[in-house]
Amino acid sequence: MSSSKPVRRNGASNAPLPSAPAPQPPSPAPTRSPLLPTPLEALLLAIYPSTLLLGSLFSLLNPLSRAAPYSAVLQSHPPAFAPSYFARKRNLFNVFFVKIGWFWTTLAFLVFLLLHPSTGPPRSAVLTPRRAQAFVRYTIVTMWWVLVTQWFFGPGLVDRSFLWTGGQCELVRTEEGRDGMSETRQFVTGAACKLAGGSWKGGHDISGHVFLLVLGSAFLWLEILPVVMRHAGLREQRLILHEDGNVKSAEAEVQMAREKEDREDAEAEAEAGVSVPVIVAGLSWWMLLMTAAYFHTWFEKFTGLVVAFAGLFTVYFLPRAVPAMRSVVGMPGV
Repeated sequence: MSSSKPVRRNGASNAPLPSAPAPQPPSPAPTRSPLLPTPLEALLLAIYPSTLLLGSLFSLLNPLSRAAPYSAVLQSHPPAFAPSYFARKRNLFNVFFVKIGWFWTTLAFLVFLLLHPSTGPPRSAVLTPRRAQAFVRYTIVTMWWVLVTQWFFGPGLVDRSFLWTGGQCELVRTEEGRDGMSETRQFVTGAACKLAGGSWKGGHDISGHVFLLVLGSAFLWLEILPVVMRHAGLREQRLILHEDGNVKSAEAEVQMAREKEDREDAEAEAEAGVSVPVIVAGLSWWMLLMTAAYFHTWFEKFTGLVVAFAGLFTVYFLPRAVPAMRSVVGMPGV
């Protein structure tokens, strides 16, 4: 019997060749719009309407709040009947924190910008590209705060919306009152009205406290969120629209940014520069809850929230779908 042997041709064996790996199916294209927040961002932003709802429910269910009279003119309980220390406008947190809230927001942002290694060399004023773009974002958010509360080619949008909805200084209703105010001051701001001894009545008053506390704290959270996620080992979920029209994850951009960081500073990333923004944002949340519980009507608080979210959307979500805009304002952590 002849045994079968492998037949060789030109020195090659007829042994079966290893099969080529099966082609992997392409990863599915992202279905979420880059304009929409990630699940974590959505959870973070949902805290704000939830806080307003919680505070409003507390004011309805708390016997002390229900028993205390509410002044629509003061937009609060009269001091003599305030159901809580935080229901008084002169409480220390309101006077030294909320009233100068943008100062604390700015301070916390600068601490993060100058101390955290993800933005540039810690404790150094070197202007890196990431610091420059972060400052552009801060400038735009600050301009929105100024336009809404301070100045919009005259009165801020808060005062203008009050006048547009039929509001007026109570002094203007009488001839004596009009004589006590200049023609300009008669129709401009609530502050001018109160300085003249009048009261701001009749229109819709966007809650400046809600606007400030939401805008400032969410601005800080959205700036530090990428480094907090990185330290926690969470996956990058932001989507961006590229110039070729494709929507992709921002993971590649984040990885490129990380490669430029000094690896010796990696251990310091968890704490350096982050603690102060977290403290300011946390205290802002508490004062937002107190505002929801004791000040303004529910609709005034709702419009304050909407106006704050409009500014945040323009700076942090719209650039993800507009490459030209993103090249100017950048993205936190990139």
